Amino acid sequence: MWESQDNTDTRTRPESWSPNGIKRAKVFSFKDLATATKDFRSKLLLGRGGFGSVYKGQLKNGQDVAVRVLDKNTQQRDEDFVAEVEMLSPLHHQNLVTLIGYCCEPDHWLLVYEYMPLGSLENHLFDLHPSREPLDWNTRMKIASGVAKGLEYLHILGDRPAIFGDFKSSNILLGEGYHPKLSDIRMANFGRLCNSSDASTSVGTYGYCAPEYVVTGHLTPECNVYAFGMVLLELISGVKAIDKSRSPEPYHKWAQPIFKDSSELYRLVDPLLDGSYPVAWLHGVIGVADMCLHEDADRRPVIREVVSALTYLESEYNDPEKQCNRRGSKPPTFFYSSLRIKESGLEKEQKKQEFQGGICRYAADTGKRIVRIHNRMRPF
Repeated sequence: MWESQDNTDTRTRPESWSPNGIKRAKVFSFKDLATATKDFRSKLLLGRGGFGSVYKGQLKNGQDVAVRVLDKNTQQRDEDFVAEVEMLSPLHHQNLVTLIGYCCEPDHWLLVYEYMPLGSLENHLFDLHPSREPLDWNTRMKIASGVAKGLEYLHILGDRPAIFGDFKSSNILLGEGYHPKLSDIRMANFGRLCNSSDASTSVGTYGYCAPEYVVTGHLTPECNVYAFGMVLLELISGVKAIDKSRSPEPYHKWAQPIFKDSSELYRLVDPLLDGSYPVAWLHGVIGVADMCLHEDADRRPVIREVVSALTYLESEYNDPEKQCNRRGSKPPTFFYSSLRIKESGLEKEQKKQEFQGGICRYAADTGKRIVRIHNRMRPF
C-alpha cells in the first residue's frame, strides 16, 4: 500500500496531490467529469459495484470513458482509492482495462477507465437479452484464454505481482470482437471474508471464493485460480456460479459429480450452443476447470499452466476438420496417457517440450511436485 512521505492526512491534501507512482494517470477535476457524464445522468449509469457507481462519459477530446464514483459511505474509502490508483496506474496489458486517470478532491474521489462497449461477460451469458446473439464456442474459449493471460500478467509478468481481489464474470469486460479485459481490480488486502449472507463483499464474491479463503480470509494466487475455474464453468454451461433456482450451493458443487462420467459431460453444456462445439475440446476444458476448482489449493495448477493448457487445446481442436459435434466422441488420447502433438516439424516438437515442461514443474519454494496437467485434465 502507498505510504505518504509526511504525516499529513490524505484527506487534507490539496487538489494537486498526486500519490507516488501514478504519473501516467491523468488528473481530472470533478467539474470535468461531471461535464463528461452530463452531471452523472441516470441514463448513463452502467452499473454499481462494491466501491460505487459507474457511468459512461465522454471527454472533451471525444473519447468514451467509464467513470467510477466512489461511494461516500464506503469504509476505508481513502485507502481503497489510493491503493487502486497506485496499483492500476503501472499495469498495462491487453487483457486489463486501462486506468486513464482519476479525480482526487476533498469530497470527490473518482476513477476514469477506458470504456468497454460490449459490457460484461455476465451480460452475455445469463438472462441474455433478445437482441443479443449467444456466444459461440470459439468466442467463449477466446474469452477464457484472454482472461487467463490477464491473470498471468497480474500474478507473474507485471512489475508488481498482484492478486485480483474480486474475480468474477461481471468483472470481465468485453471490447470489440469480444476481446476480454479484467476490470475492477483491487488490492487483495482490503475487505472481508466471503460468506453466503453477504454475497458481494469488498473482496471476493460468494460462489467464486476458494474454500481456504472462506476460512482464513487470506487471498492468494491459488484463490484466483479457483475463481477462474468457476468462470470457466460458467462459460461452458451458461449457468451462474450461484443459481438458487437450481441449488443454494455453488453451481460446481452439484456439477462436479458429472465430471466423472464422460458420457454425461454434454449435460454441462449451455443449450444455447445448440451442440456446436468440439467434444474433445469440451472434455479438455472441463478437465482444466475441474483442476482449478480442486478443494486443495496445493493441487491446483498455477495460472501459467492454465494458460498453457488452454493454448494447447485451442491449437489442437480449433480446426474444422477436428470439430466433431457428436457427444458420443471420445476424448483425445493424451487425456489418458502422454501428451502428443500431431503436427510434425522441429518447431512443433519444441512447442510440445515447452508445454510438457510447463505442466510438469516443481515448486521450488514448497518442494511439492505439481502433478502433470495432461494427466489431471482427464475428467474420469
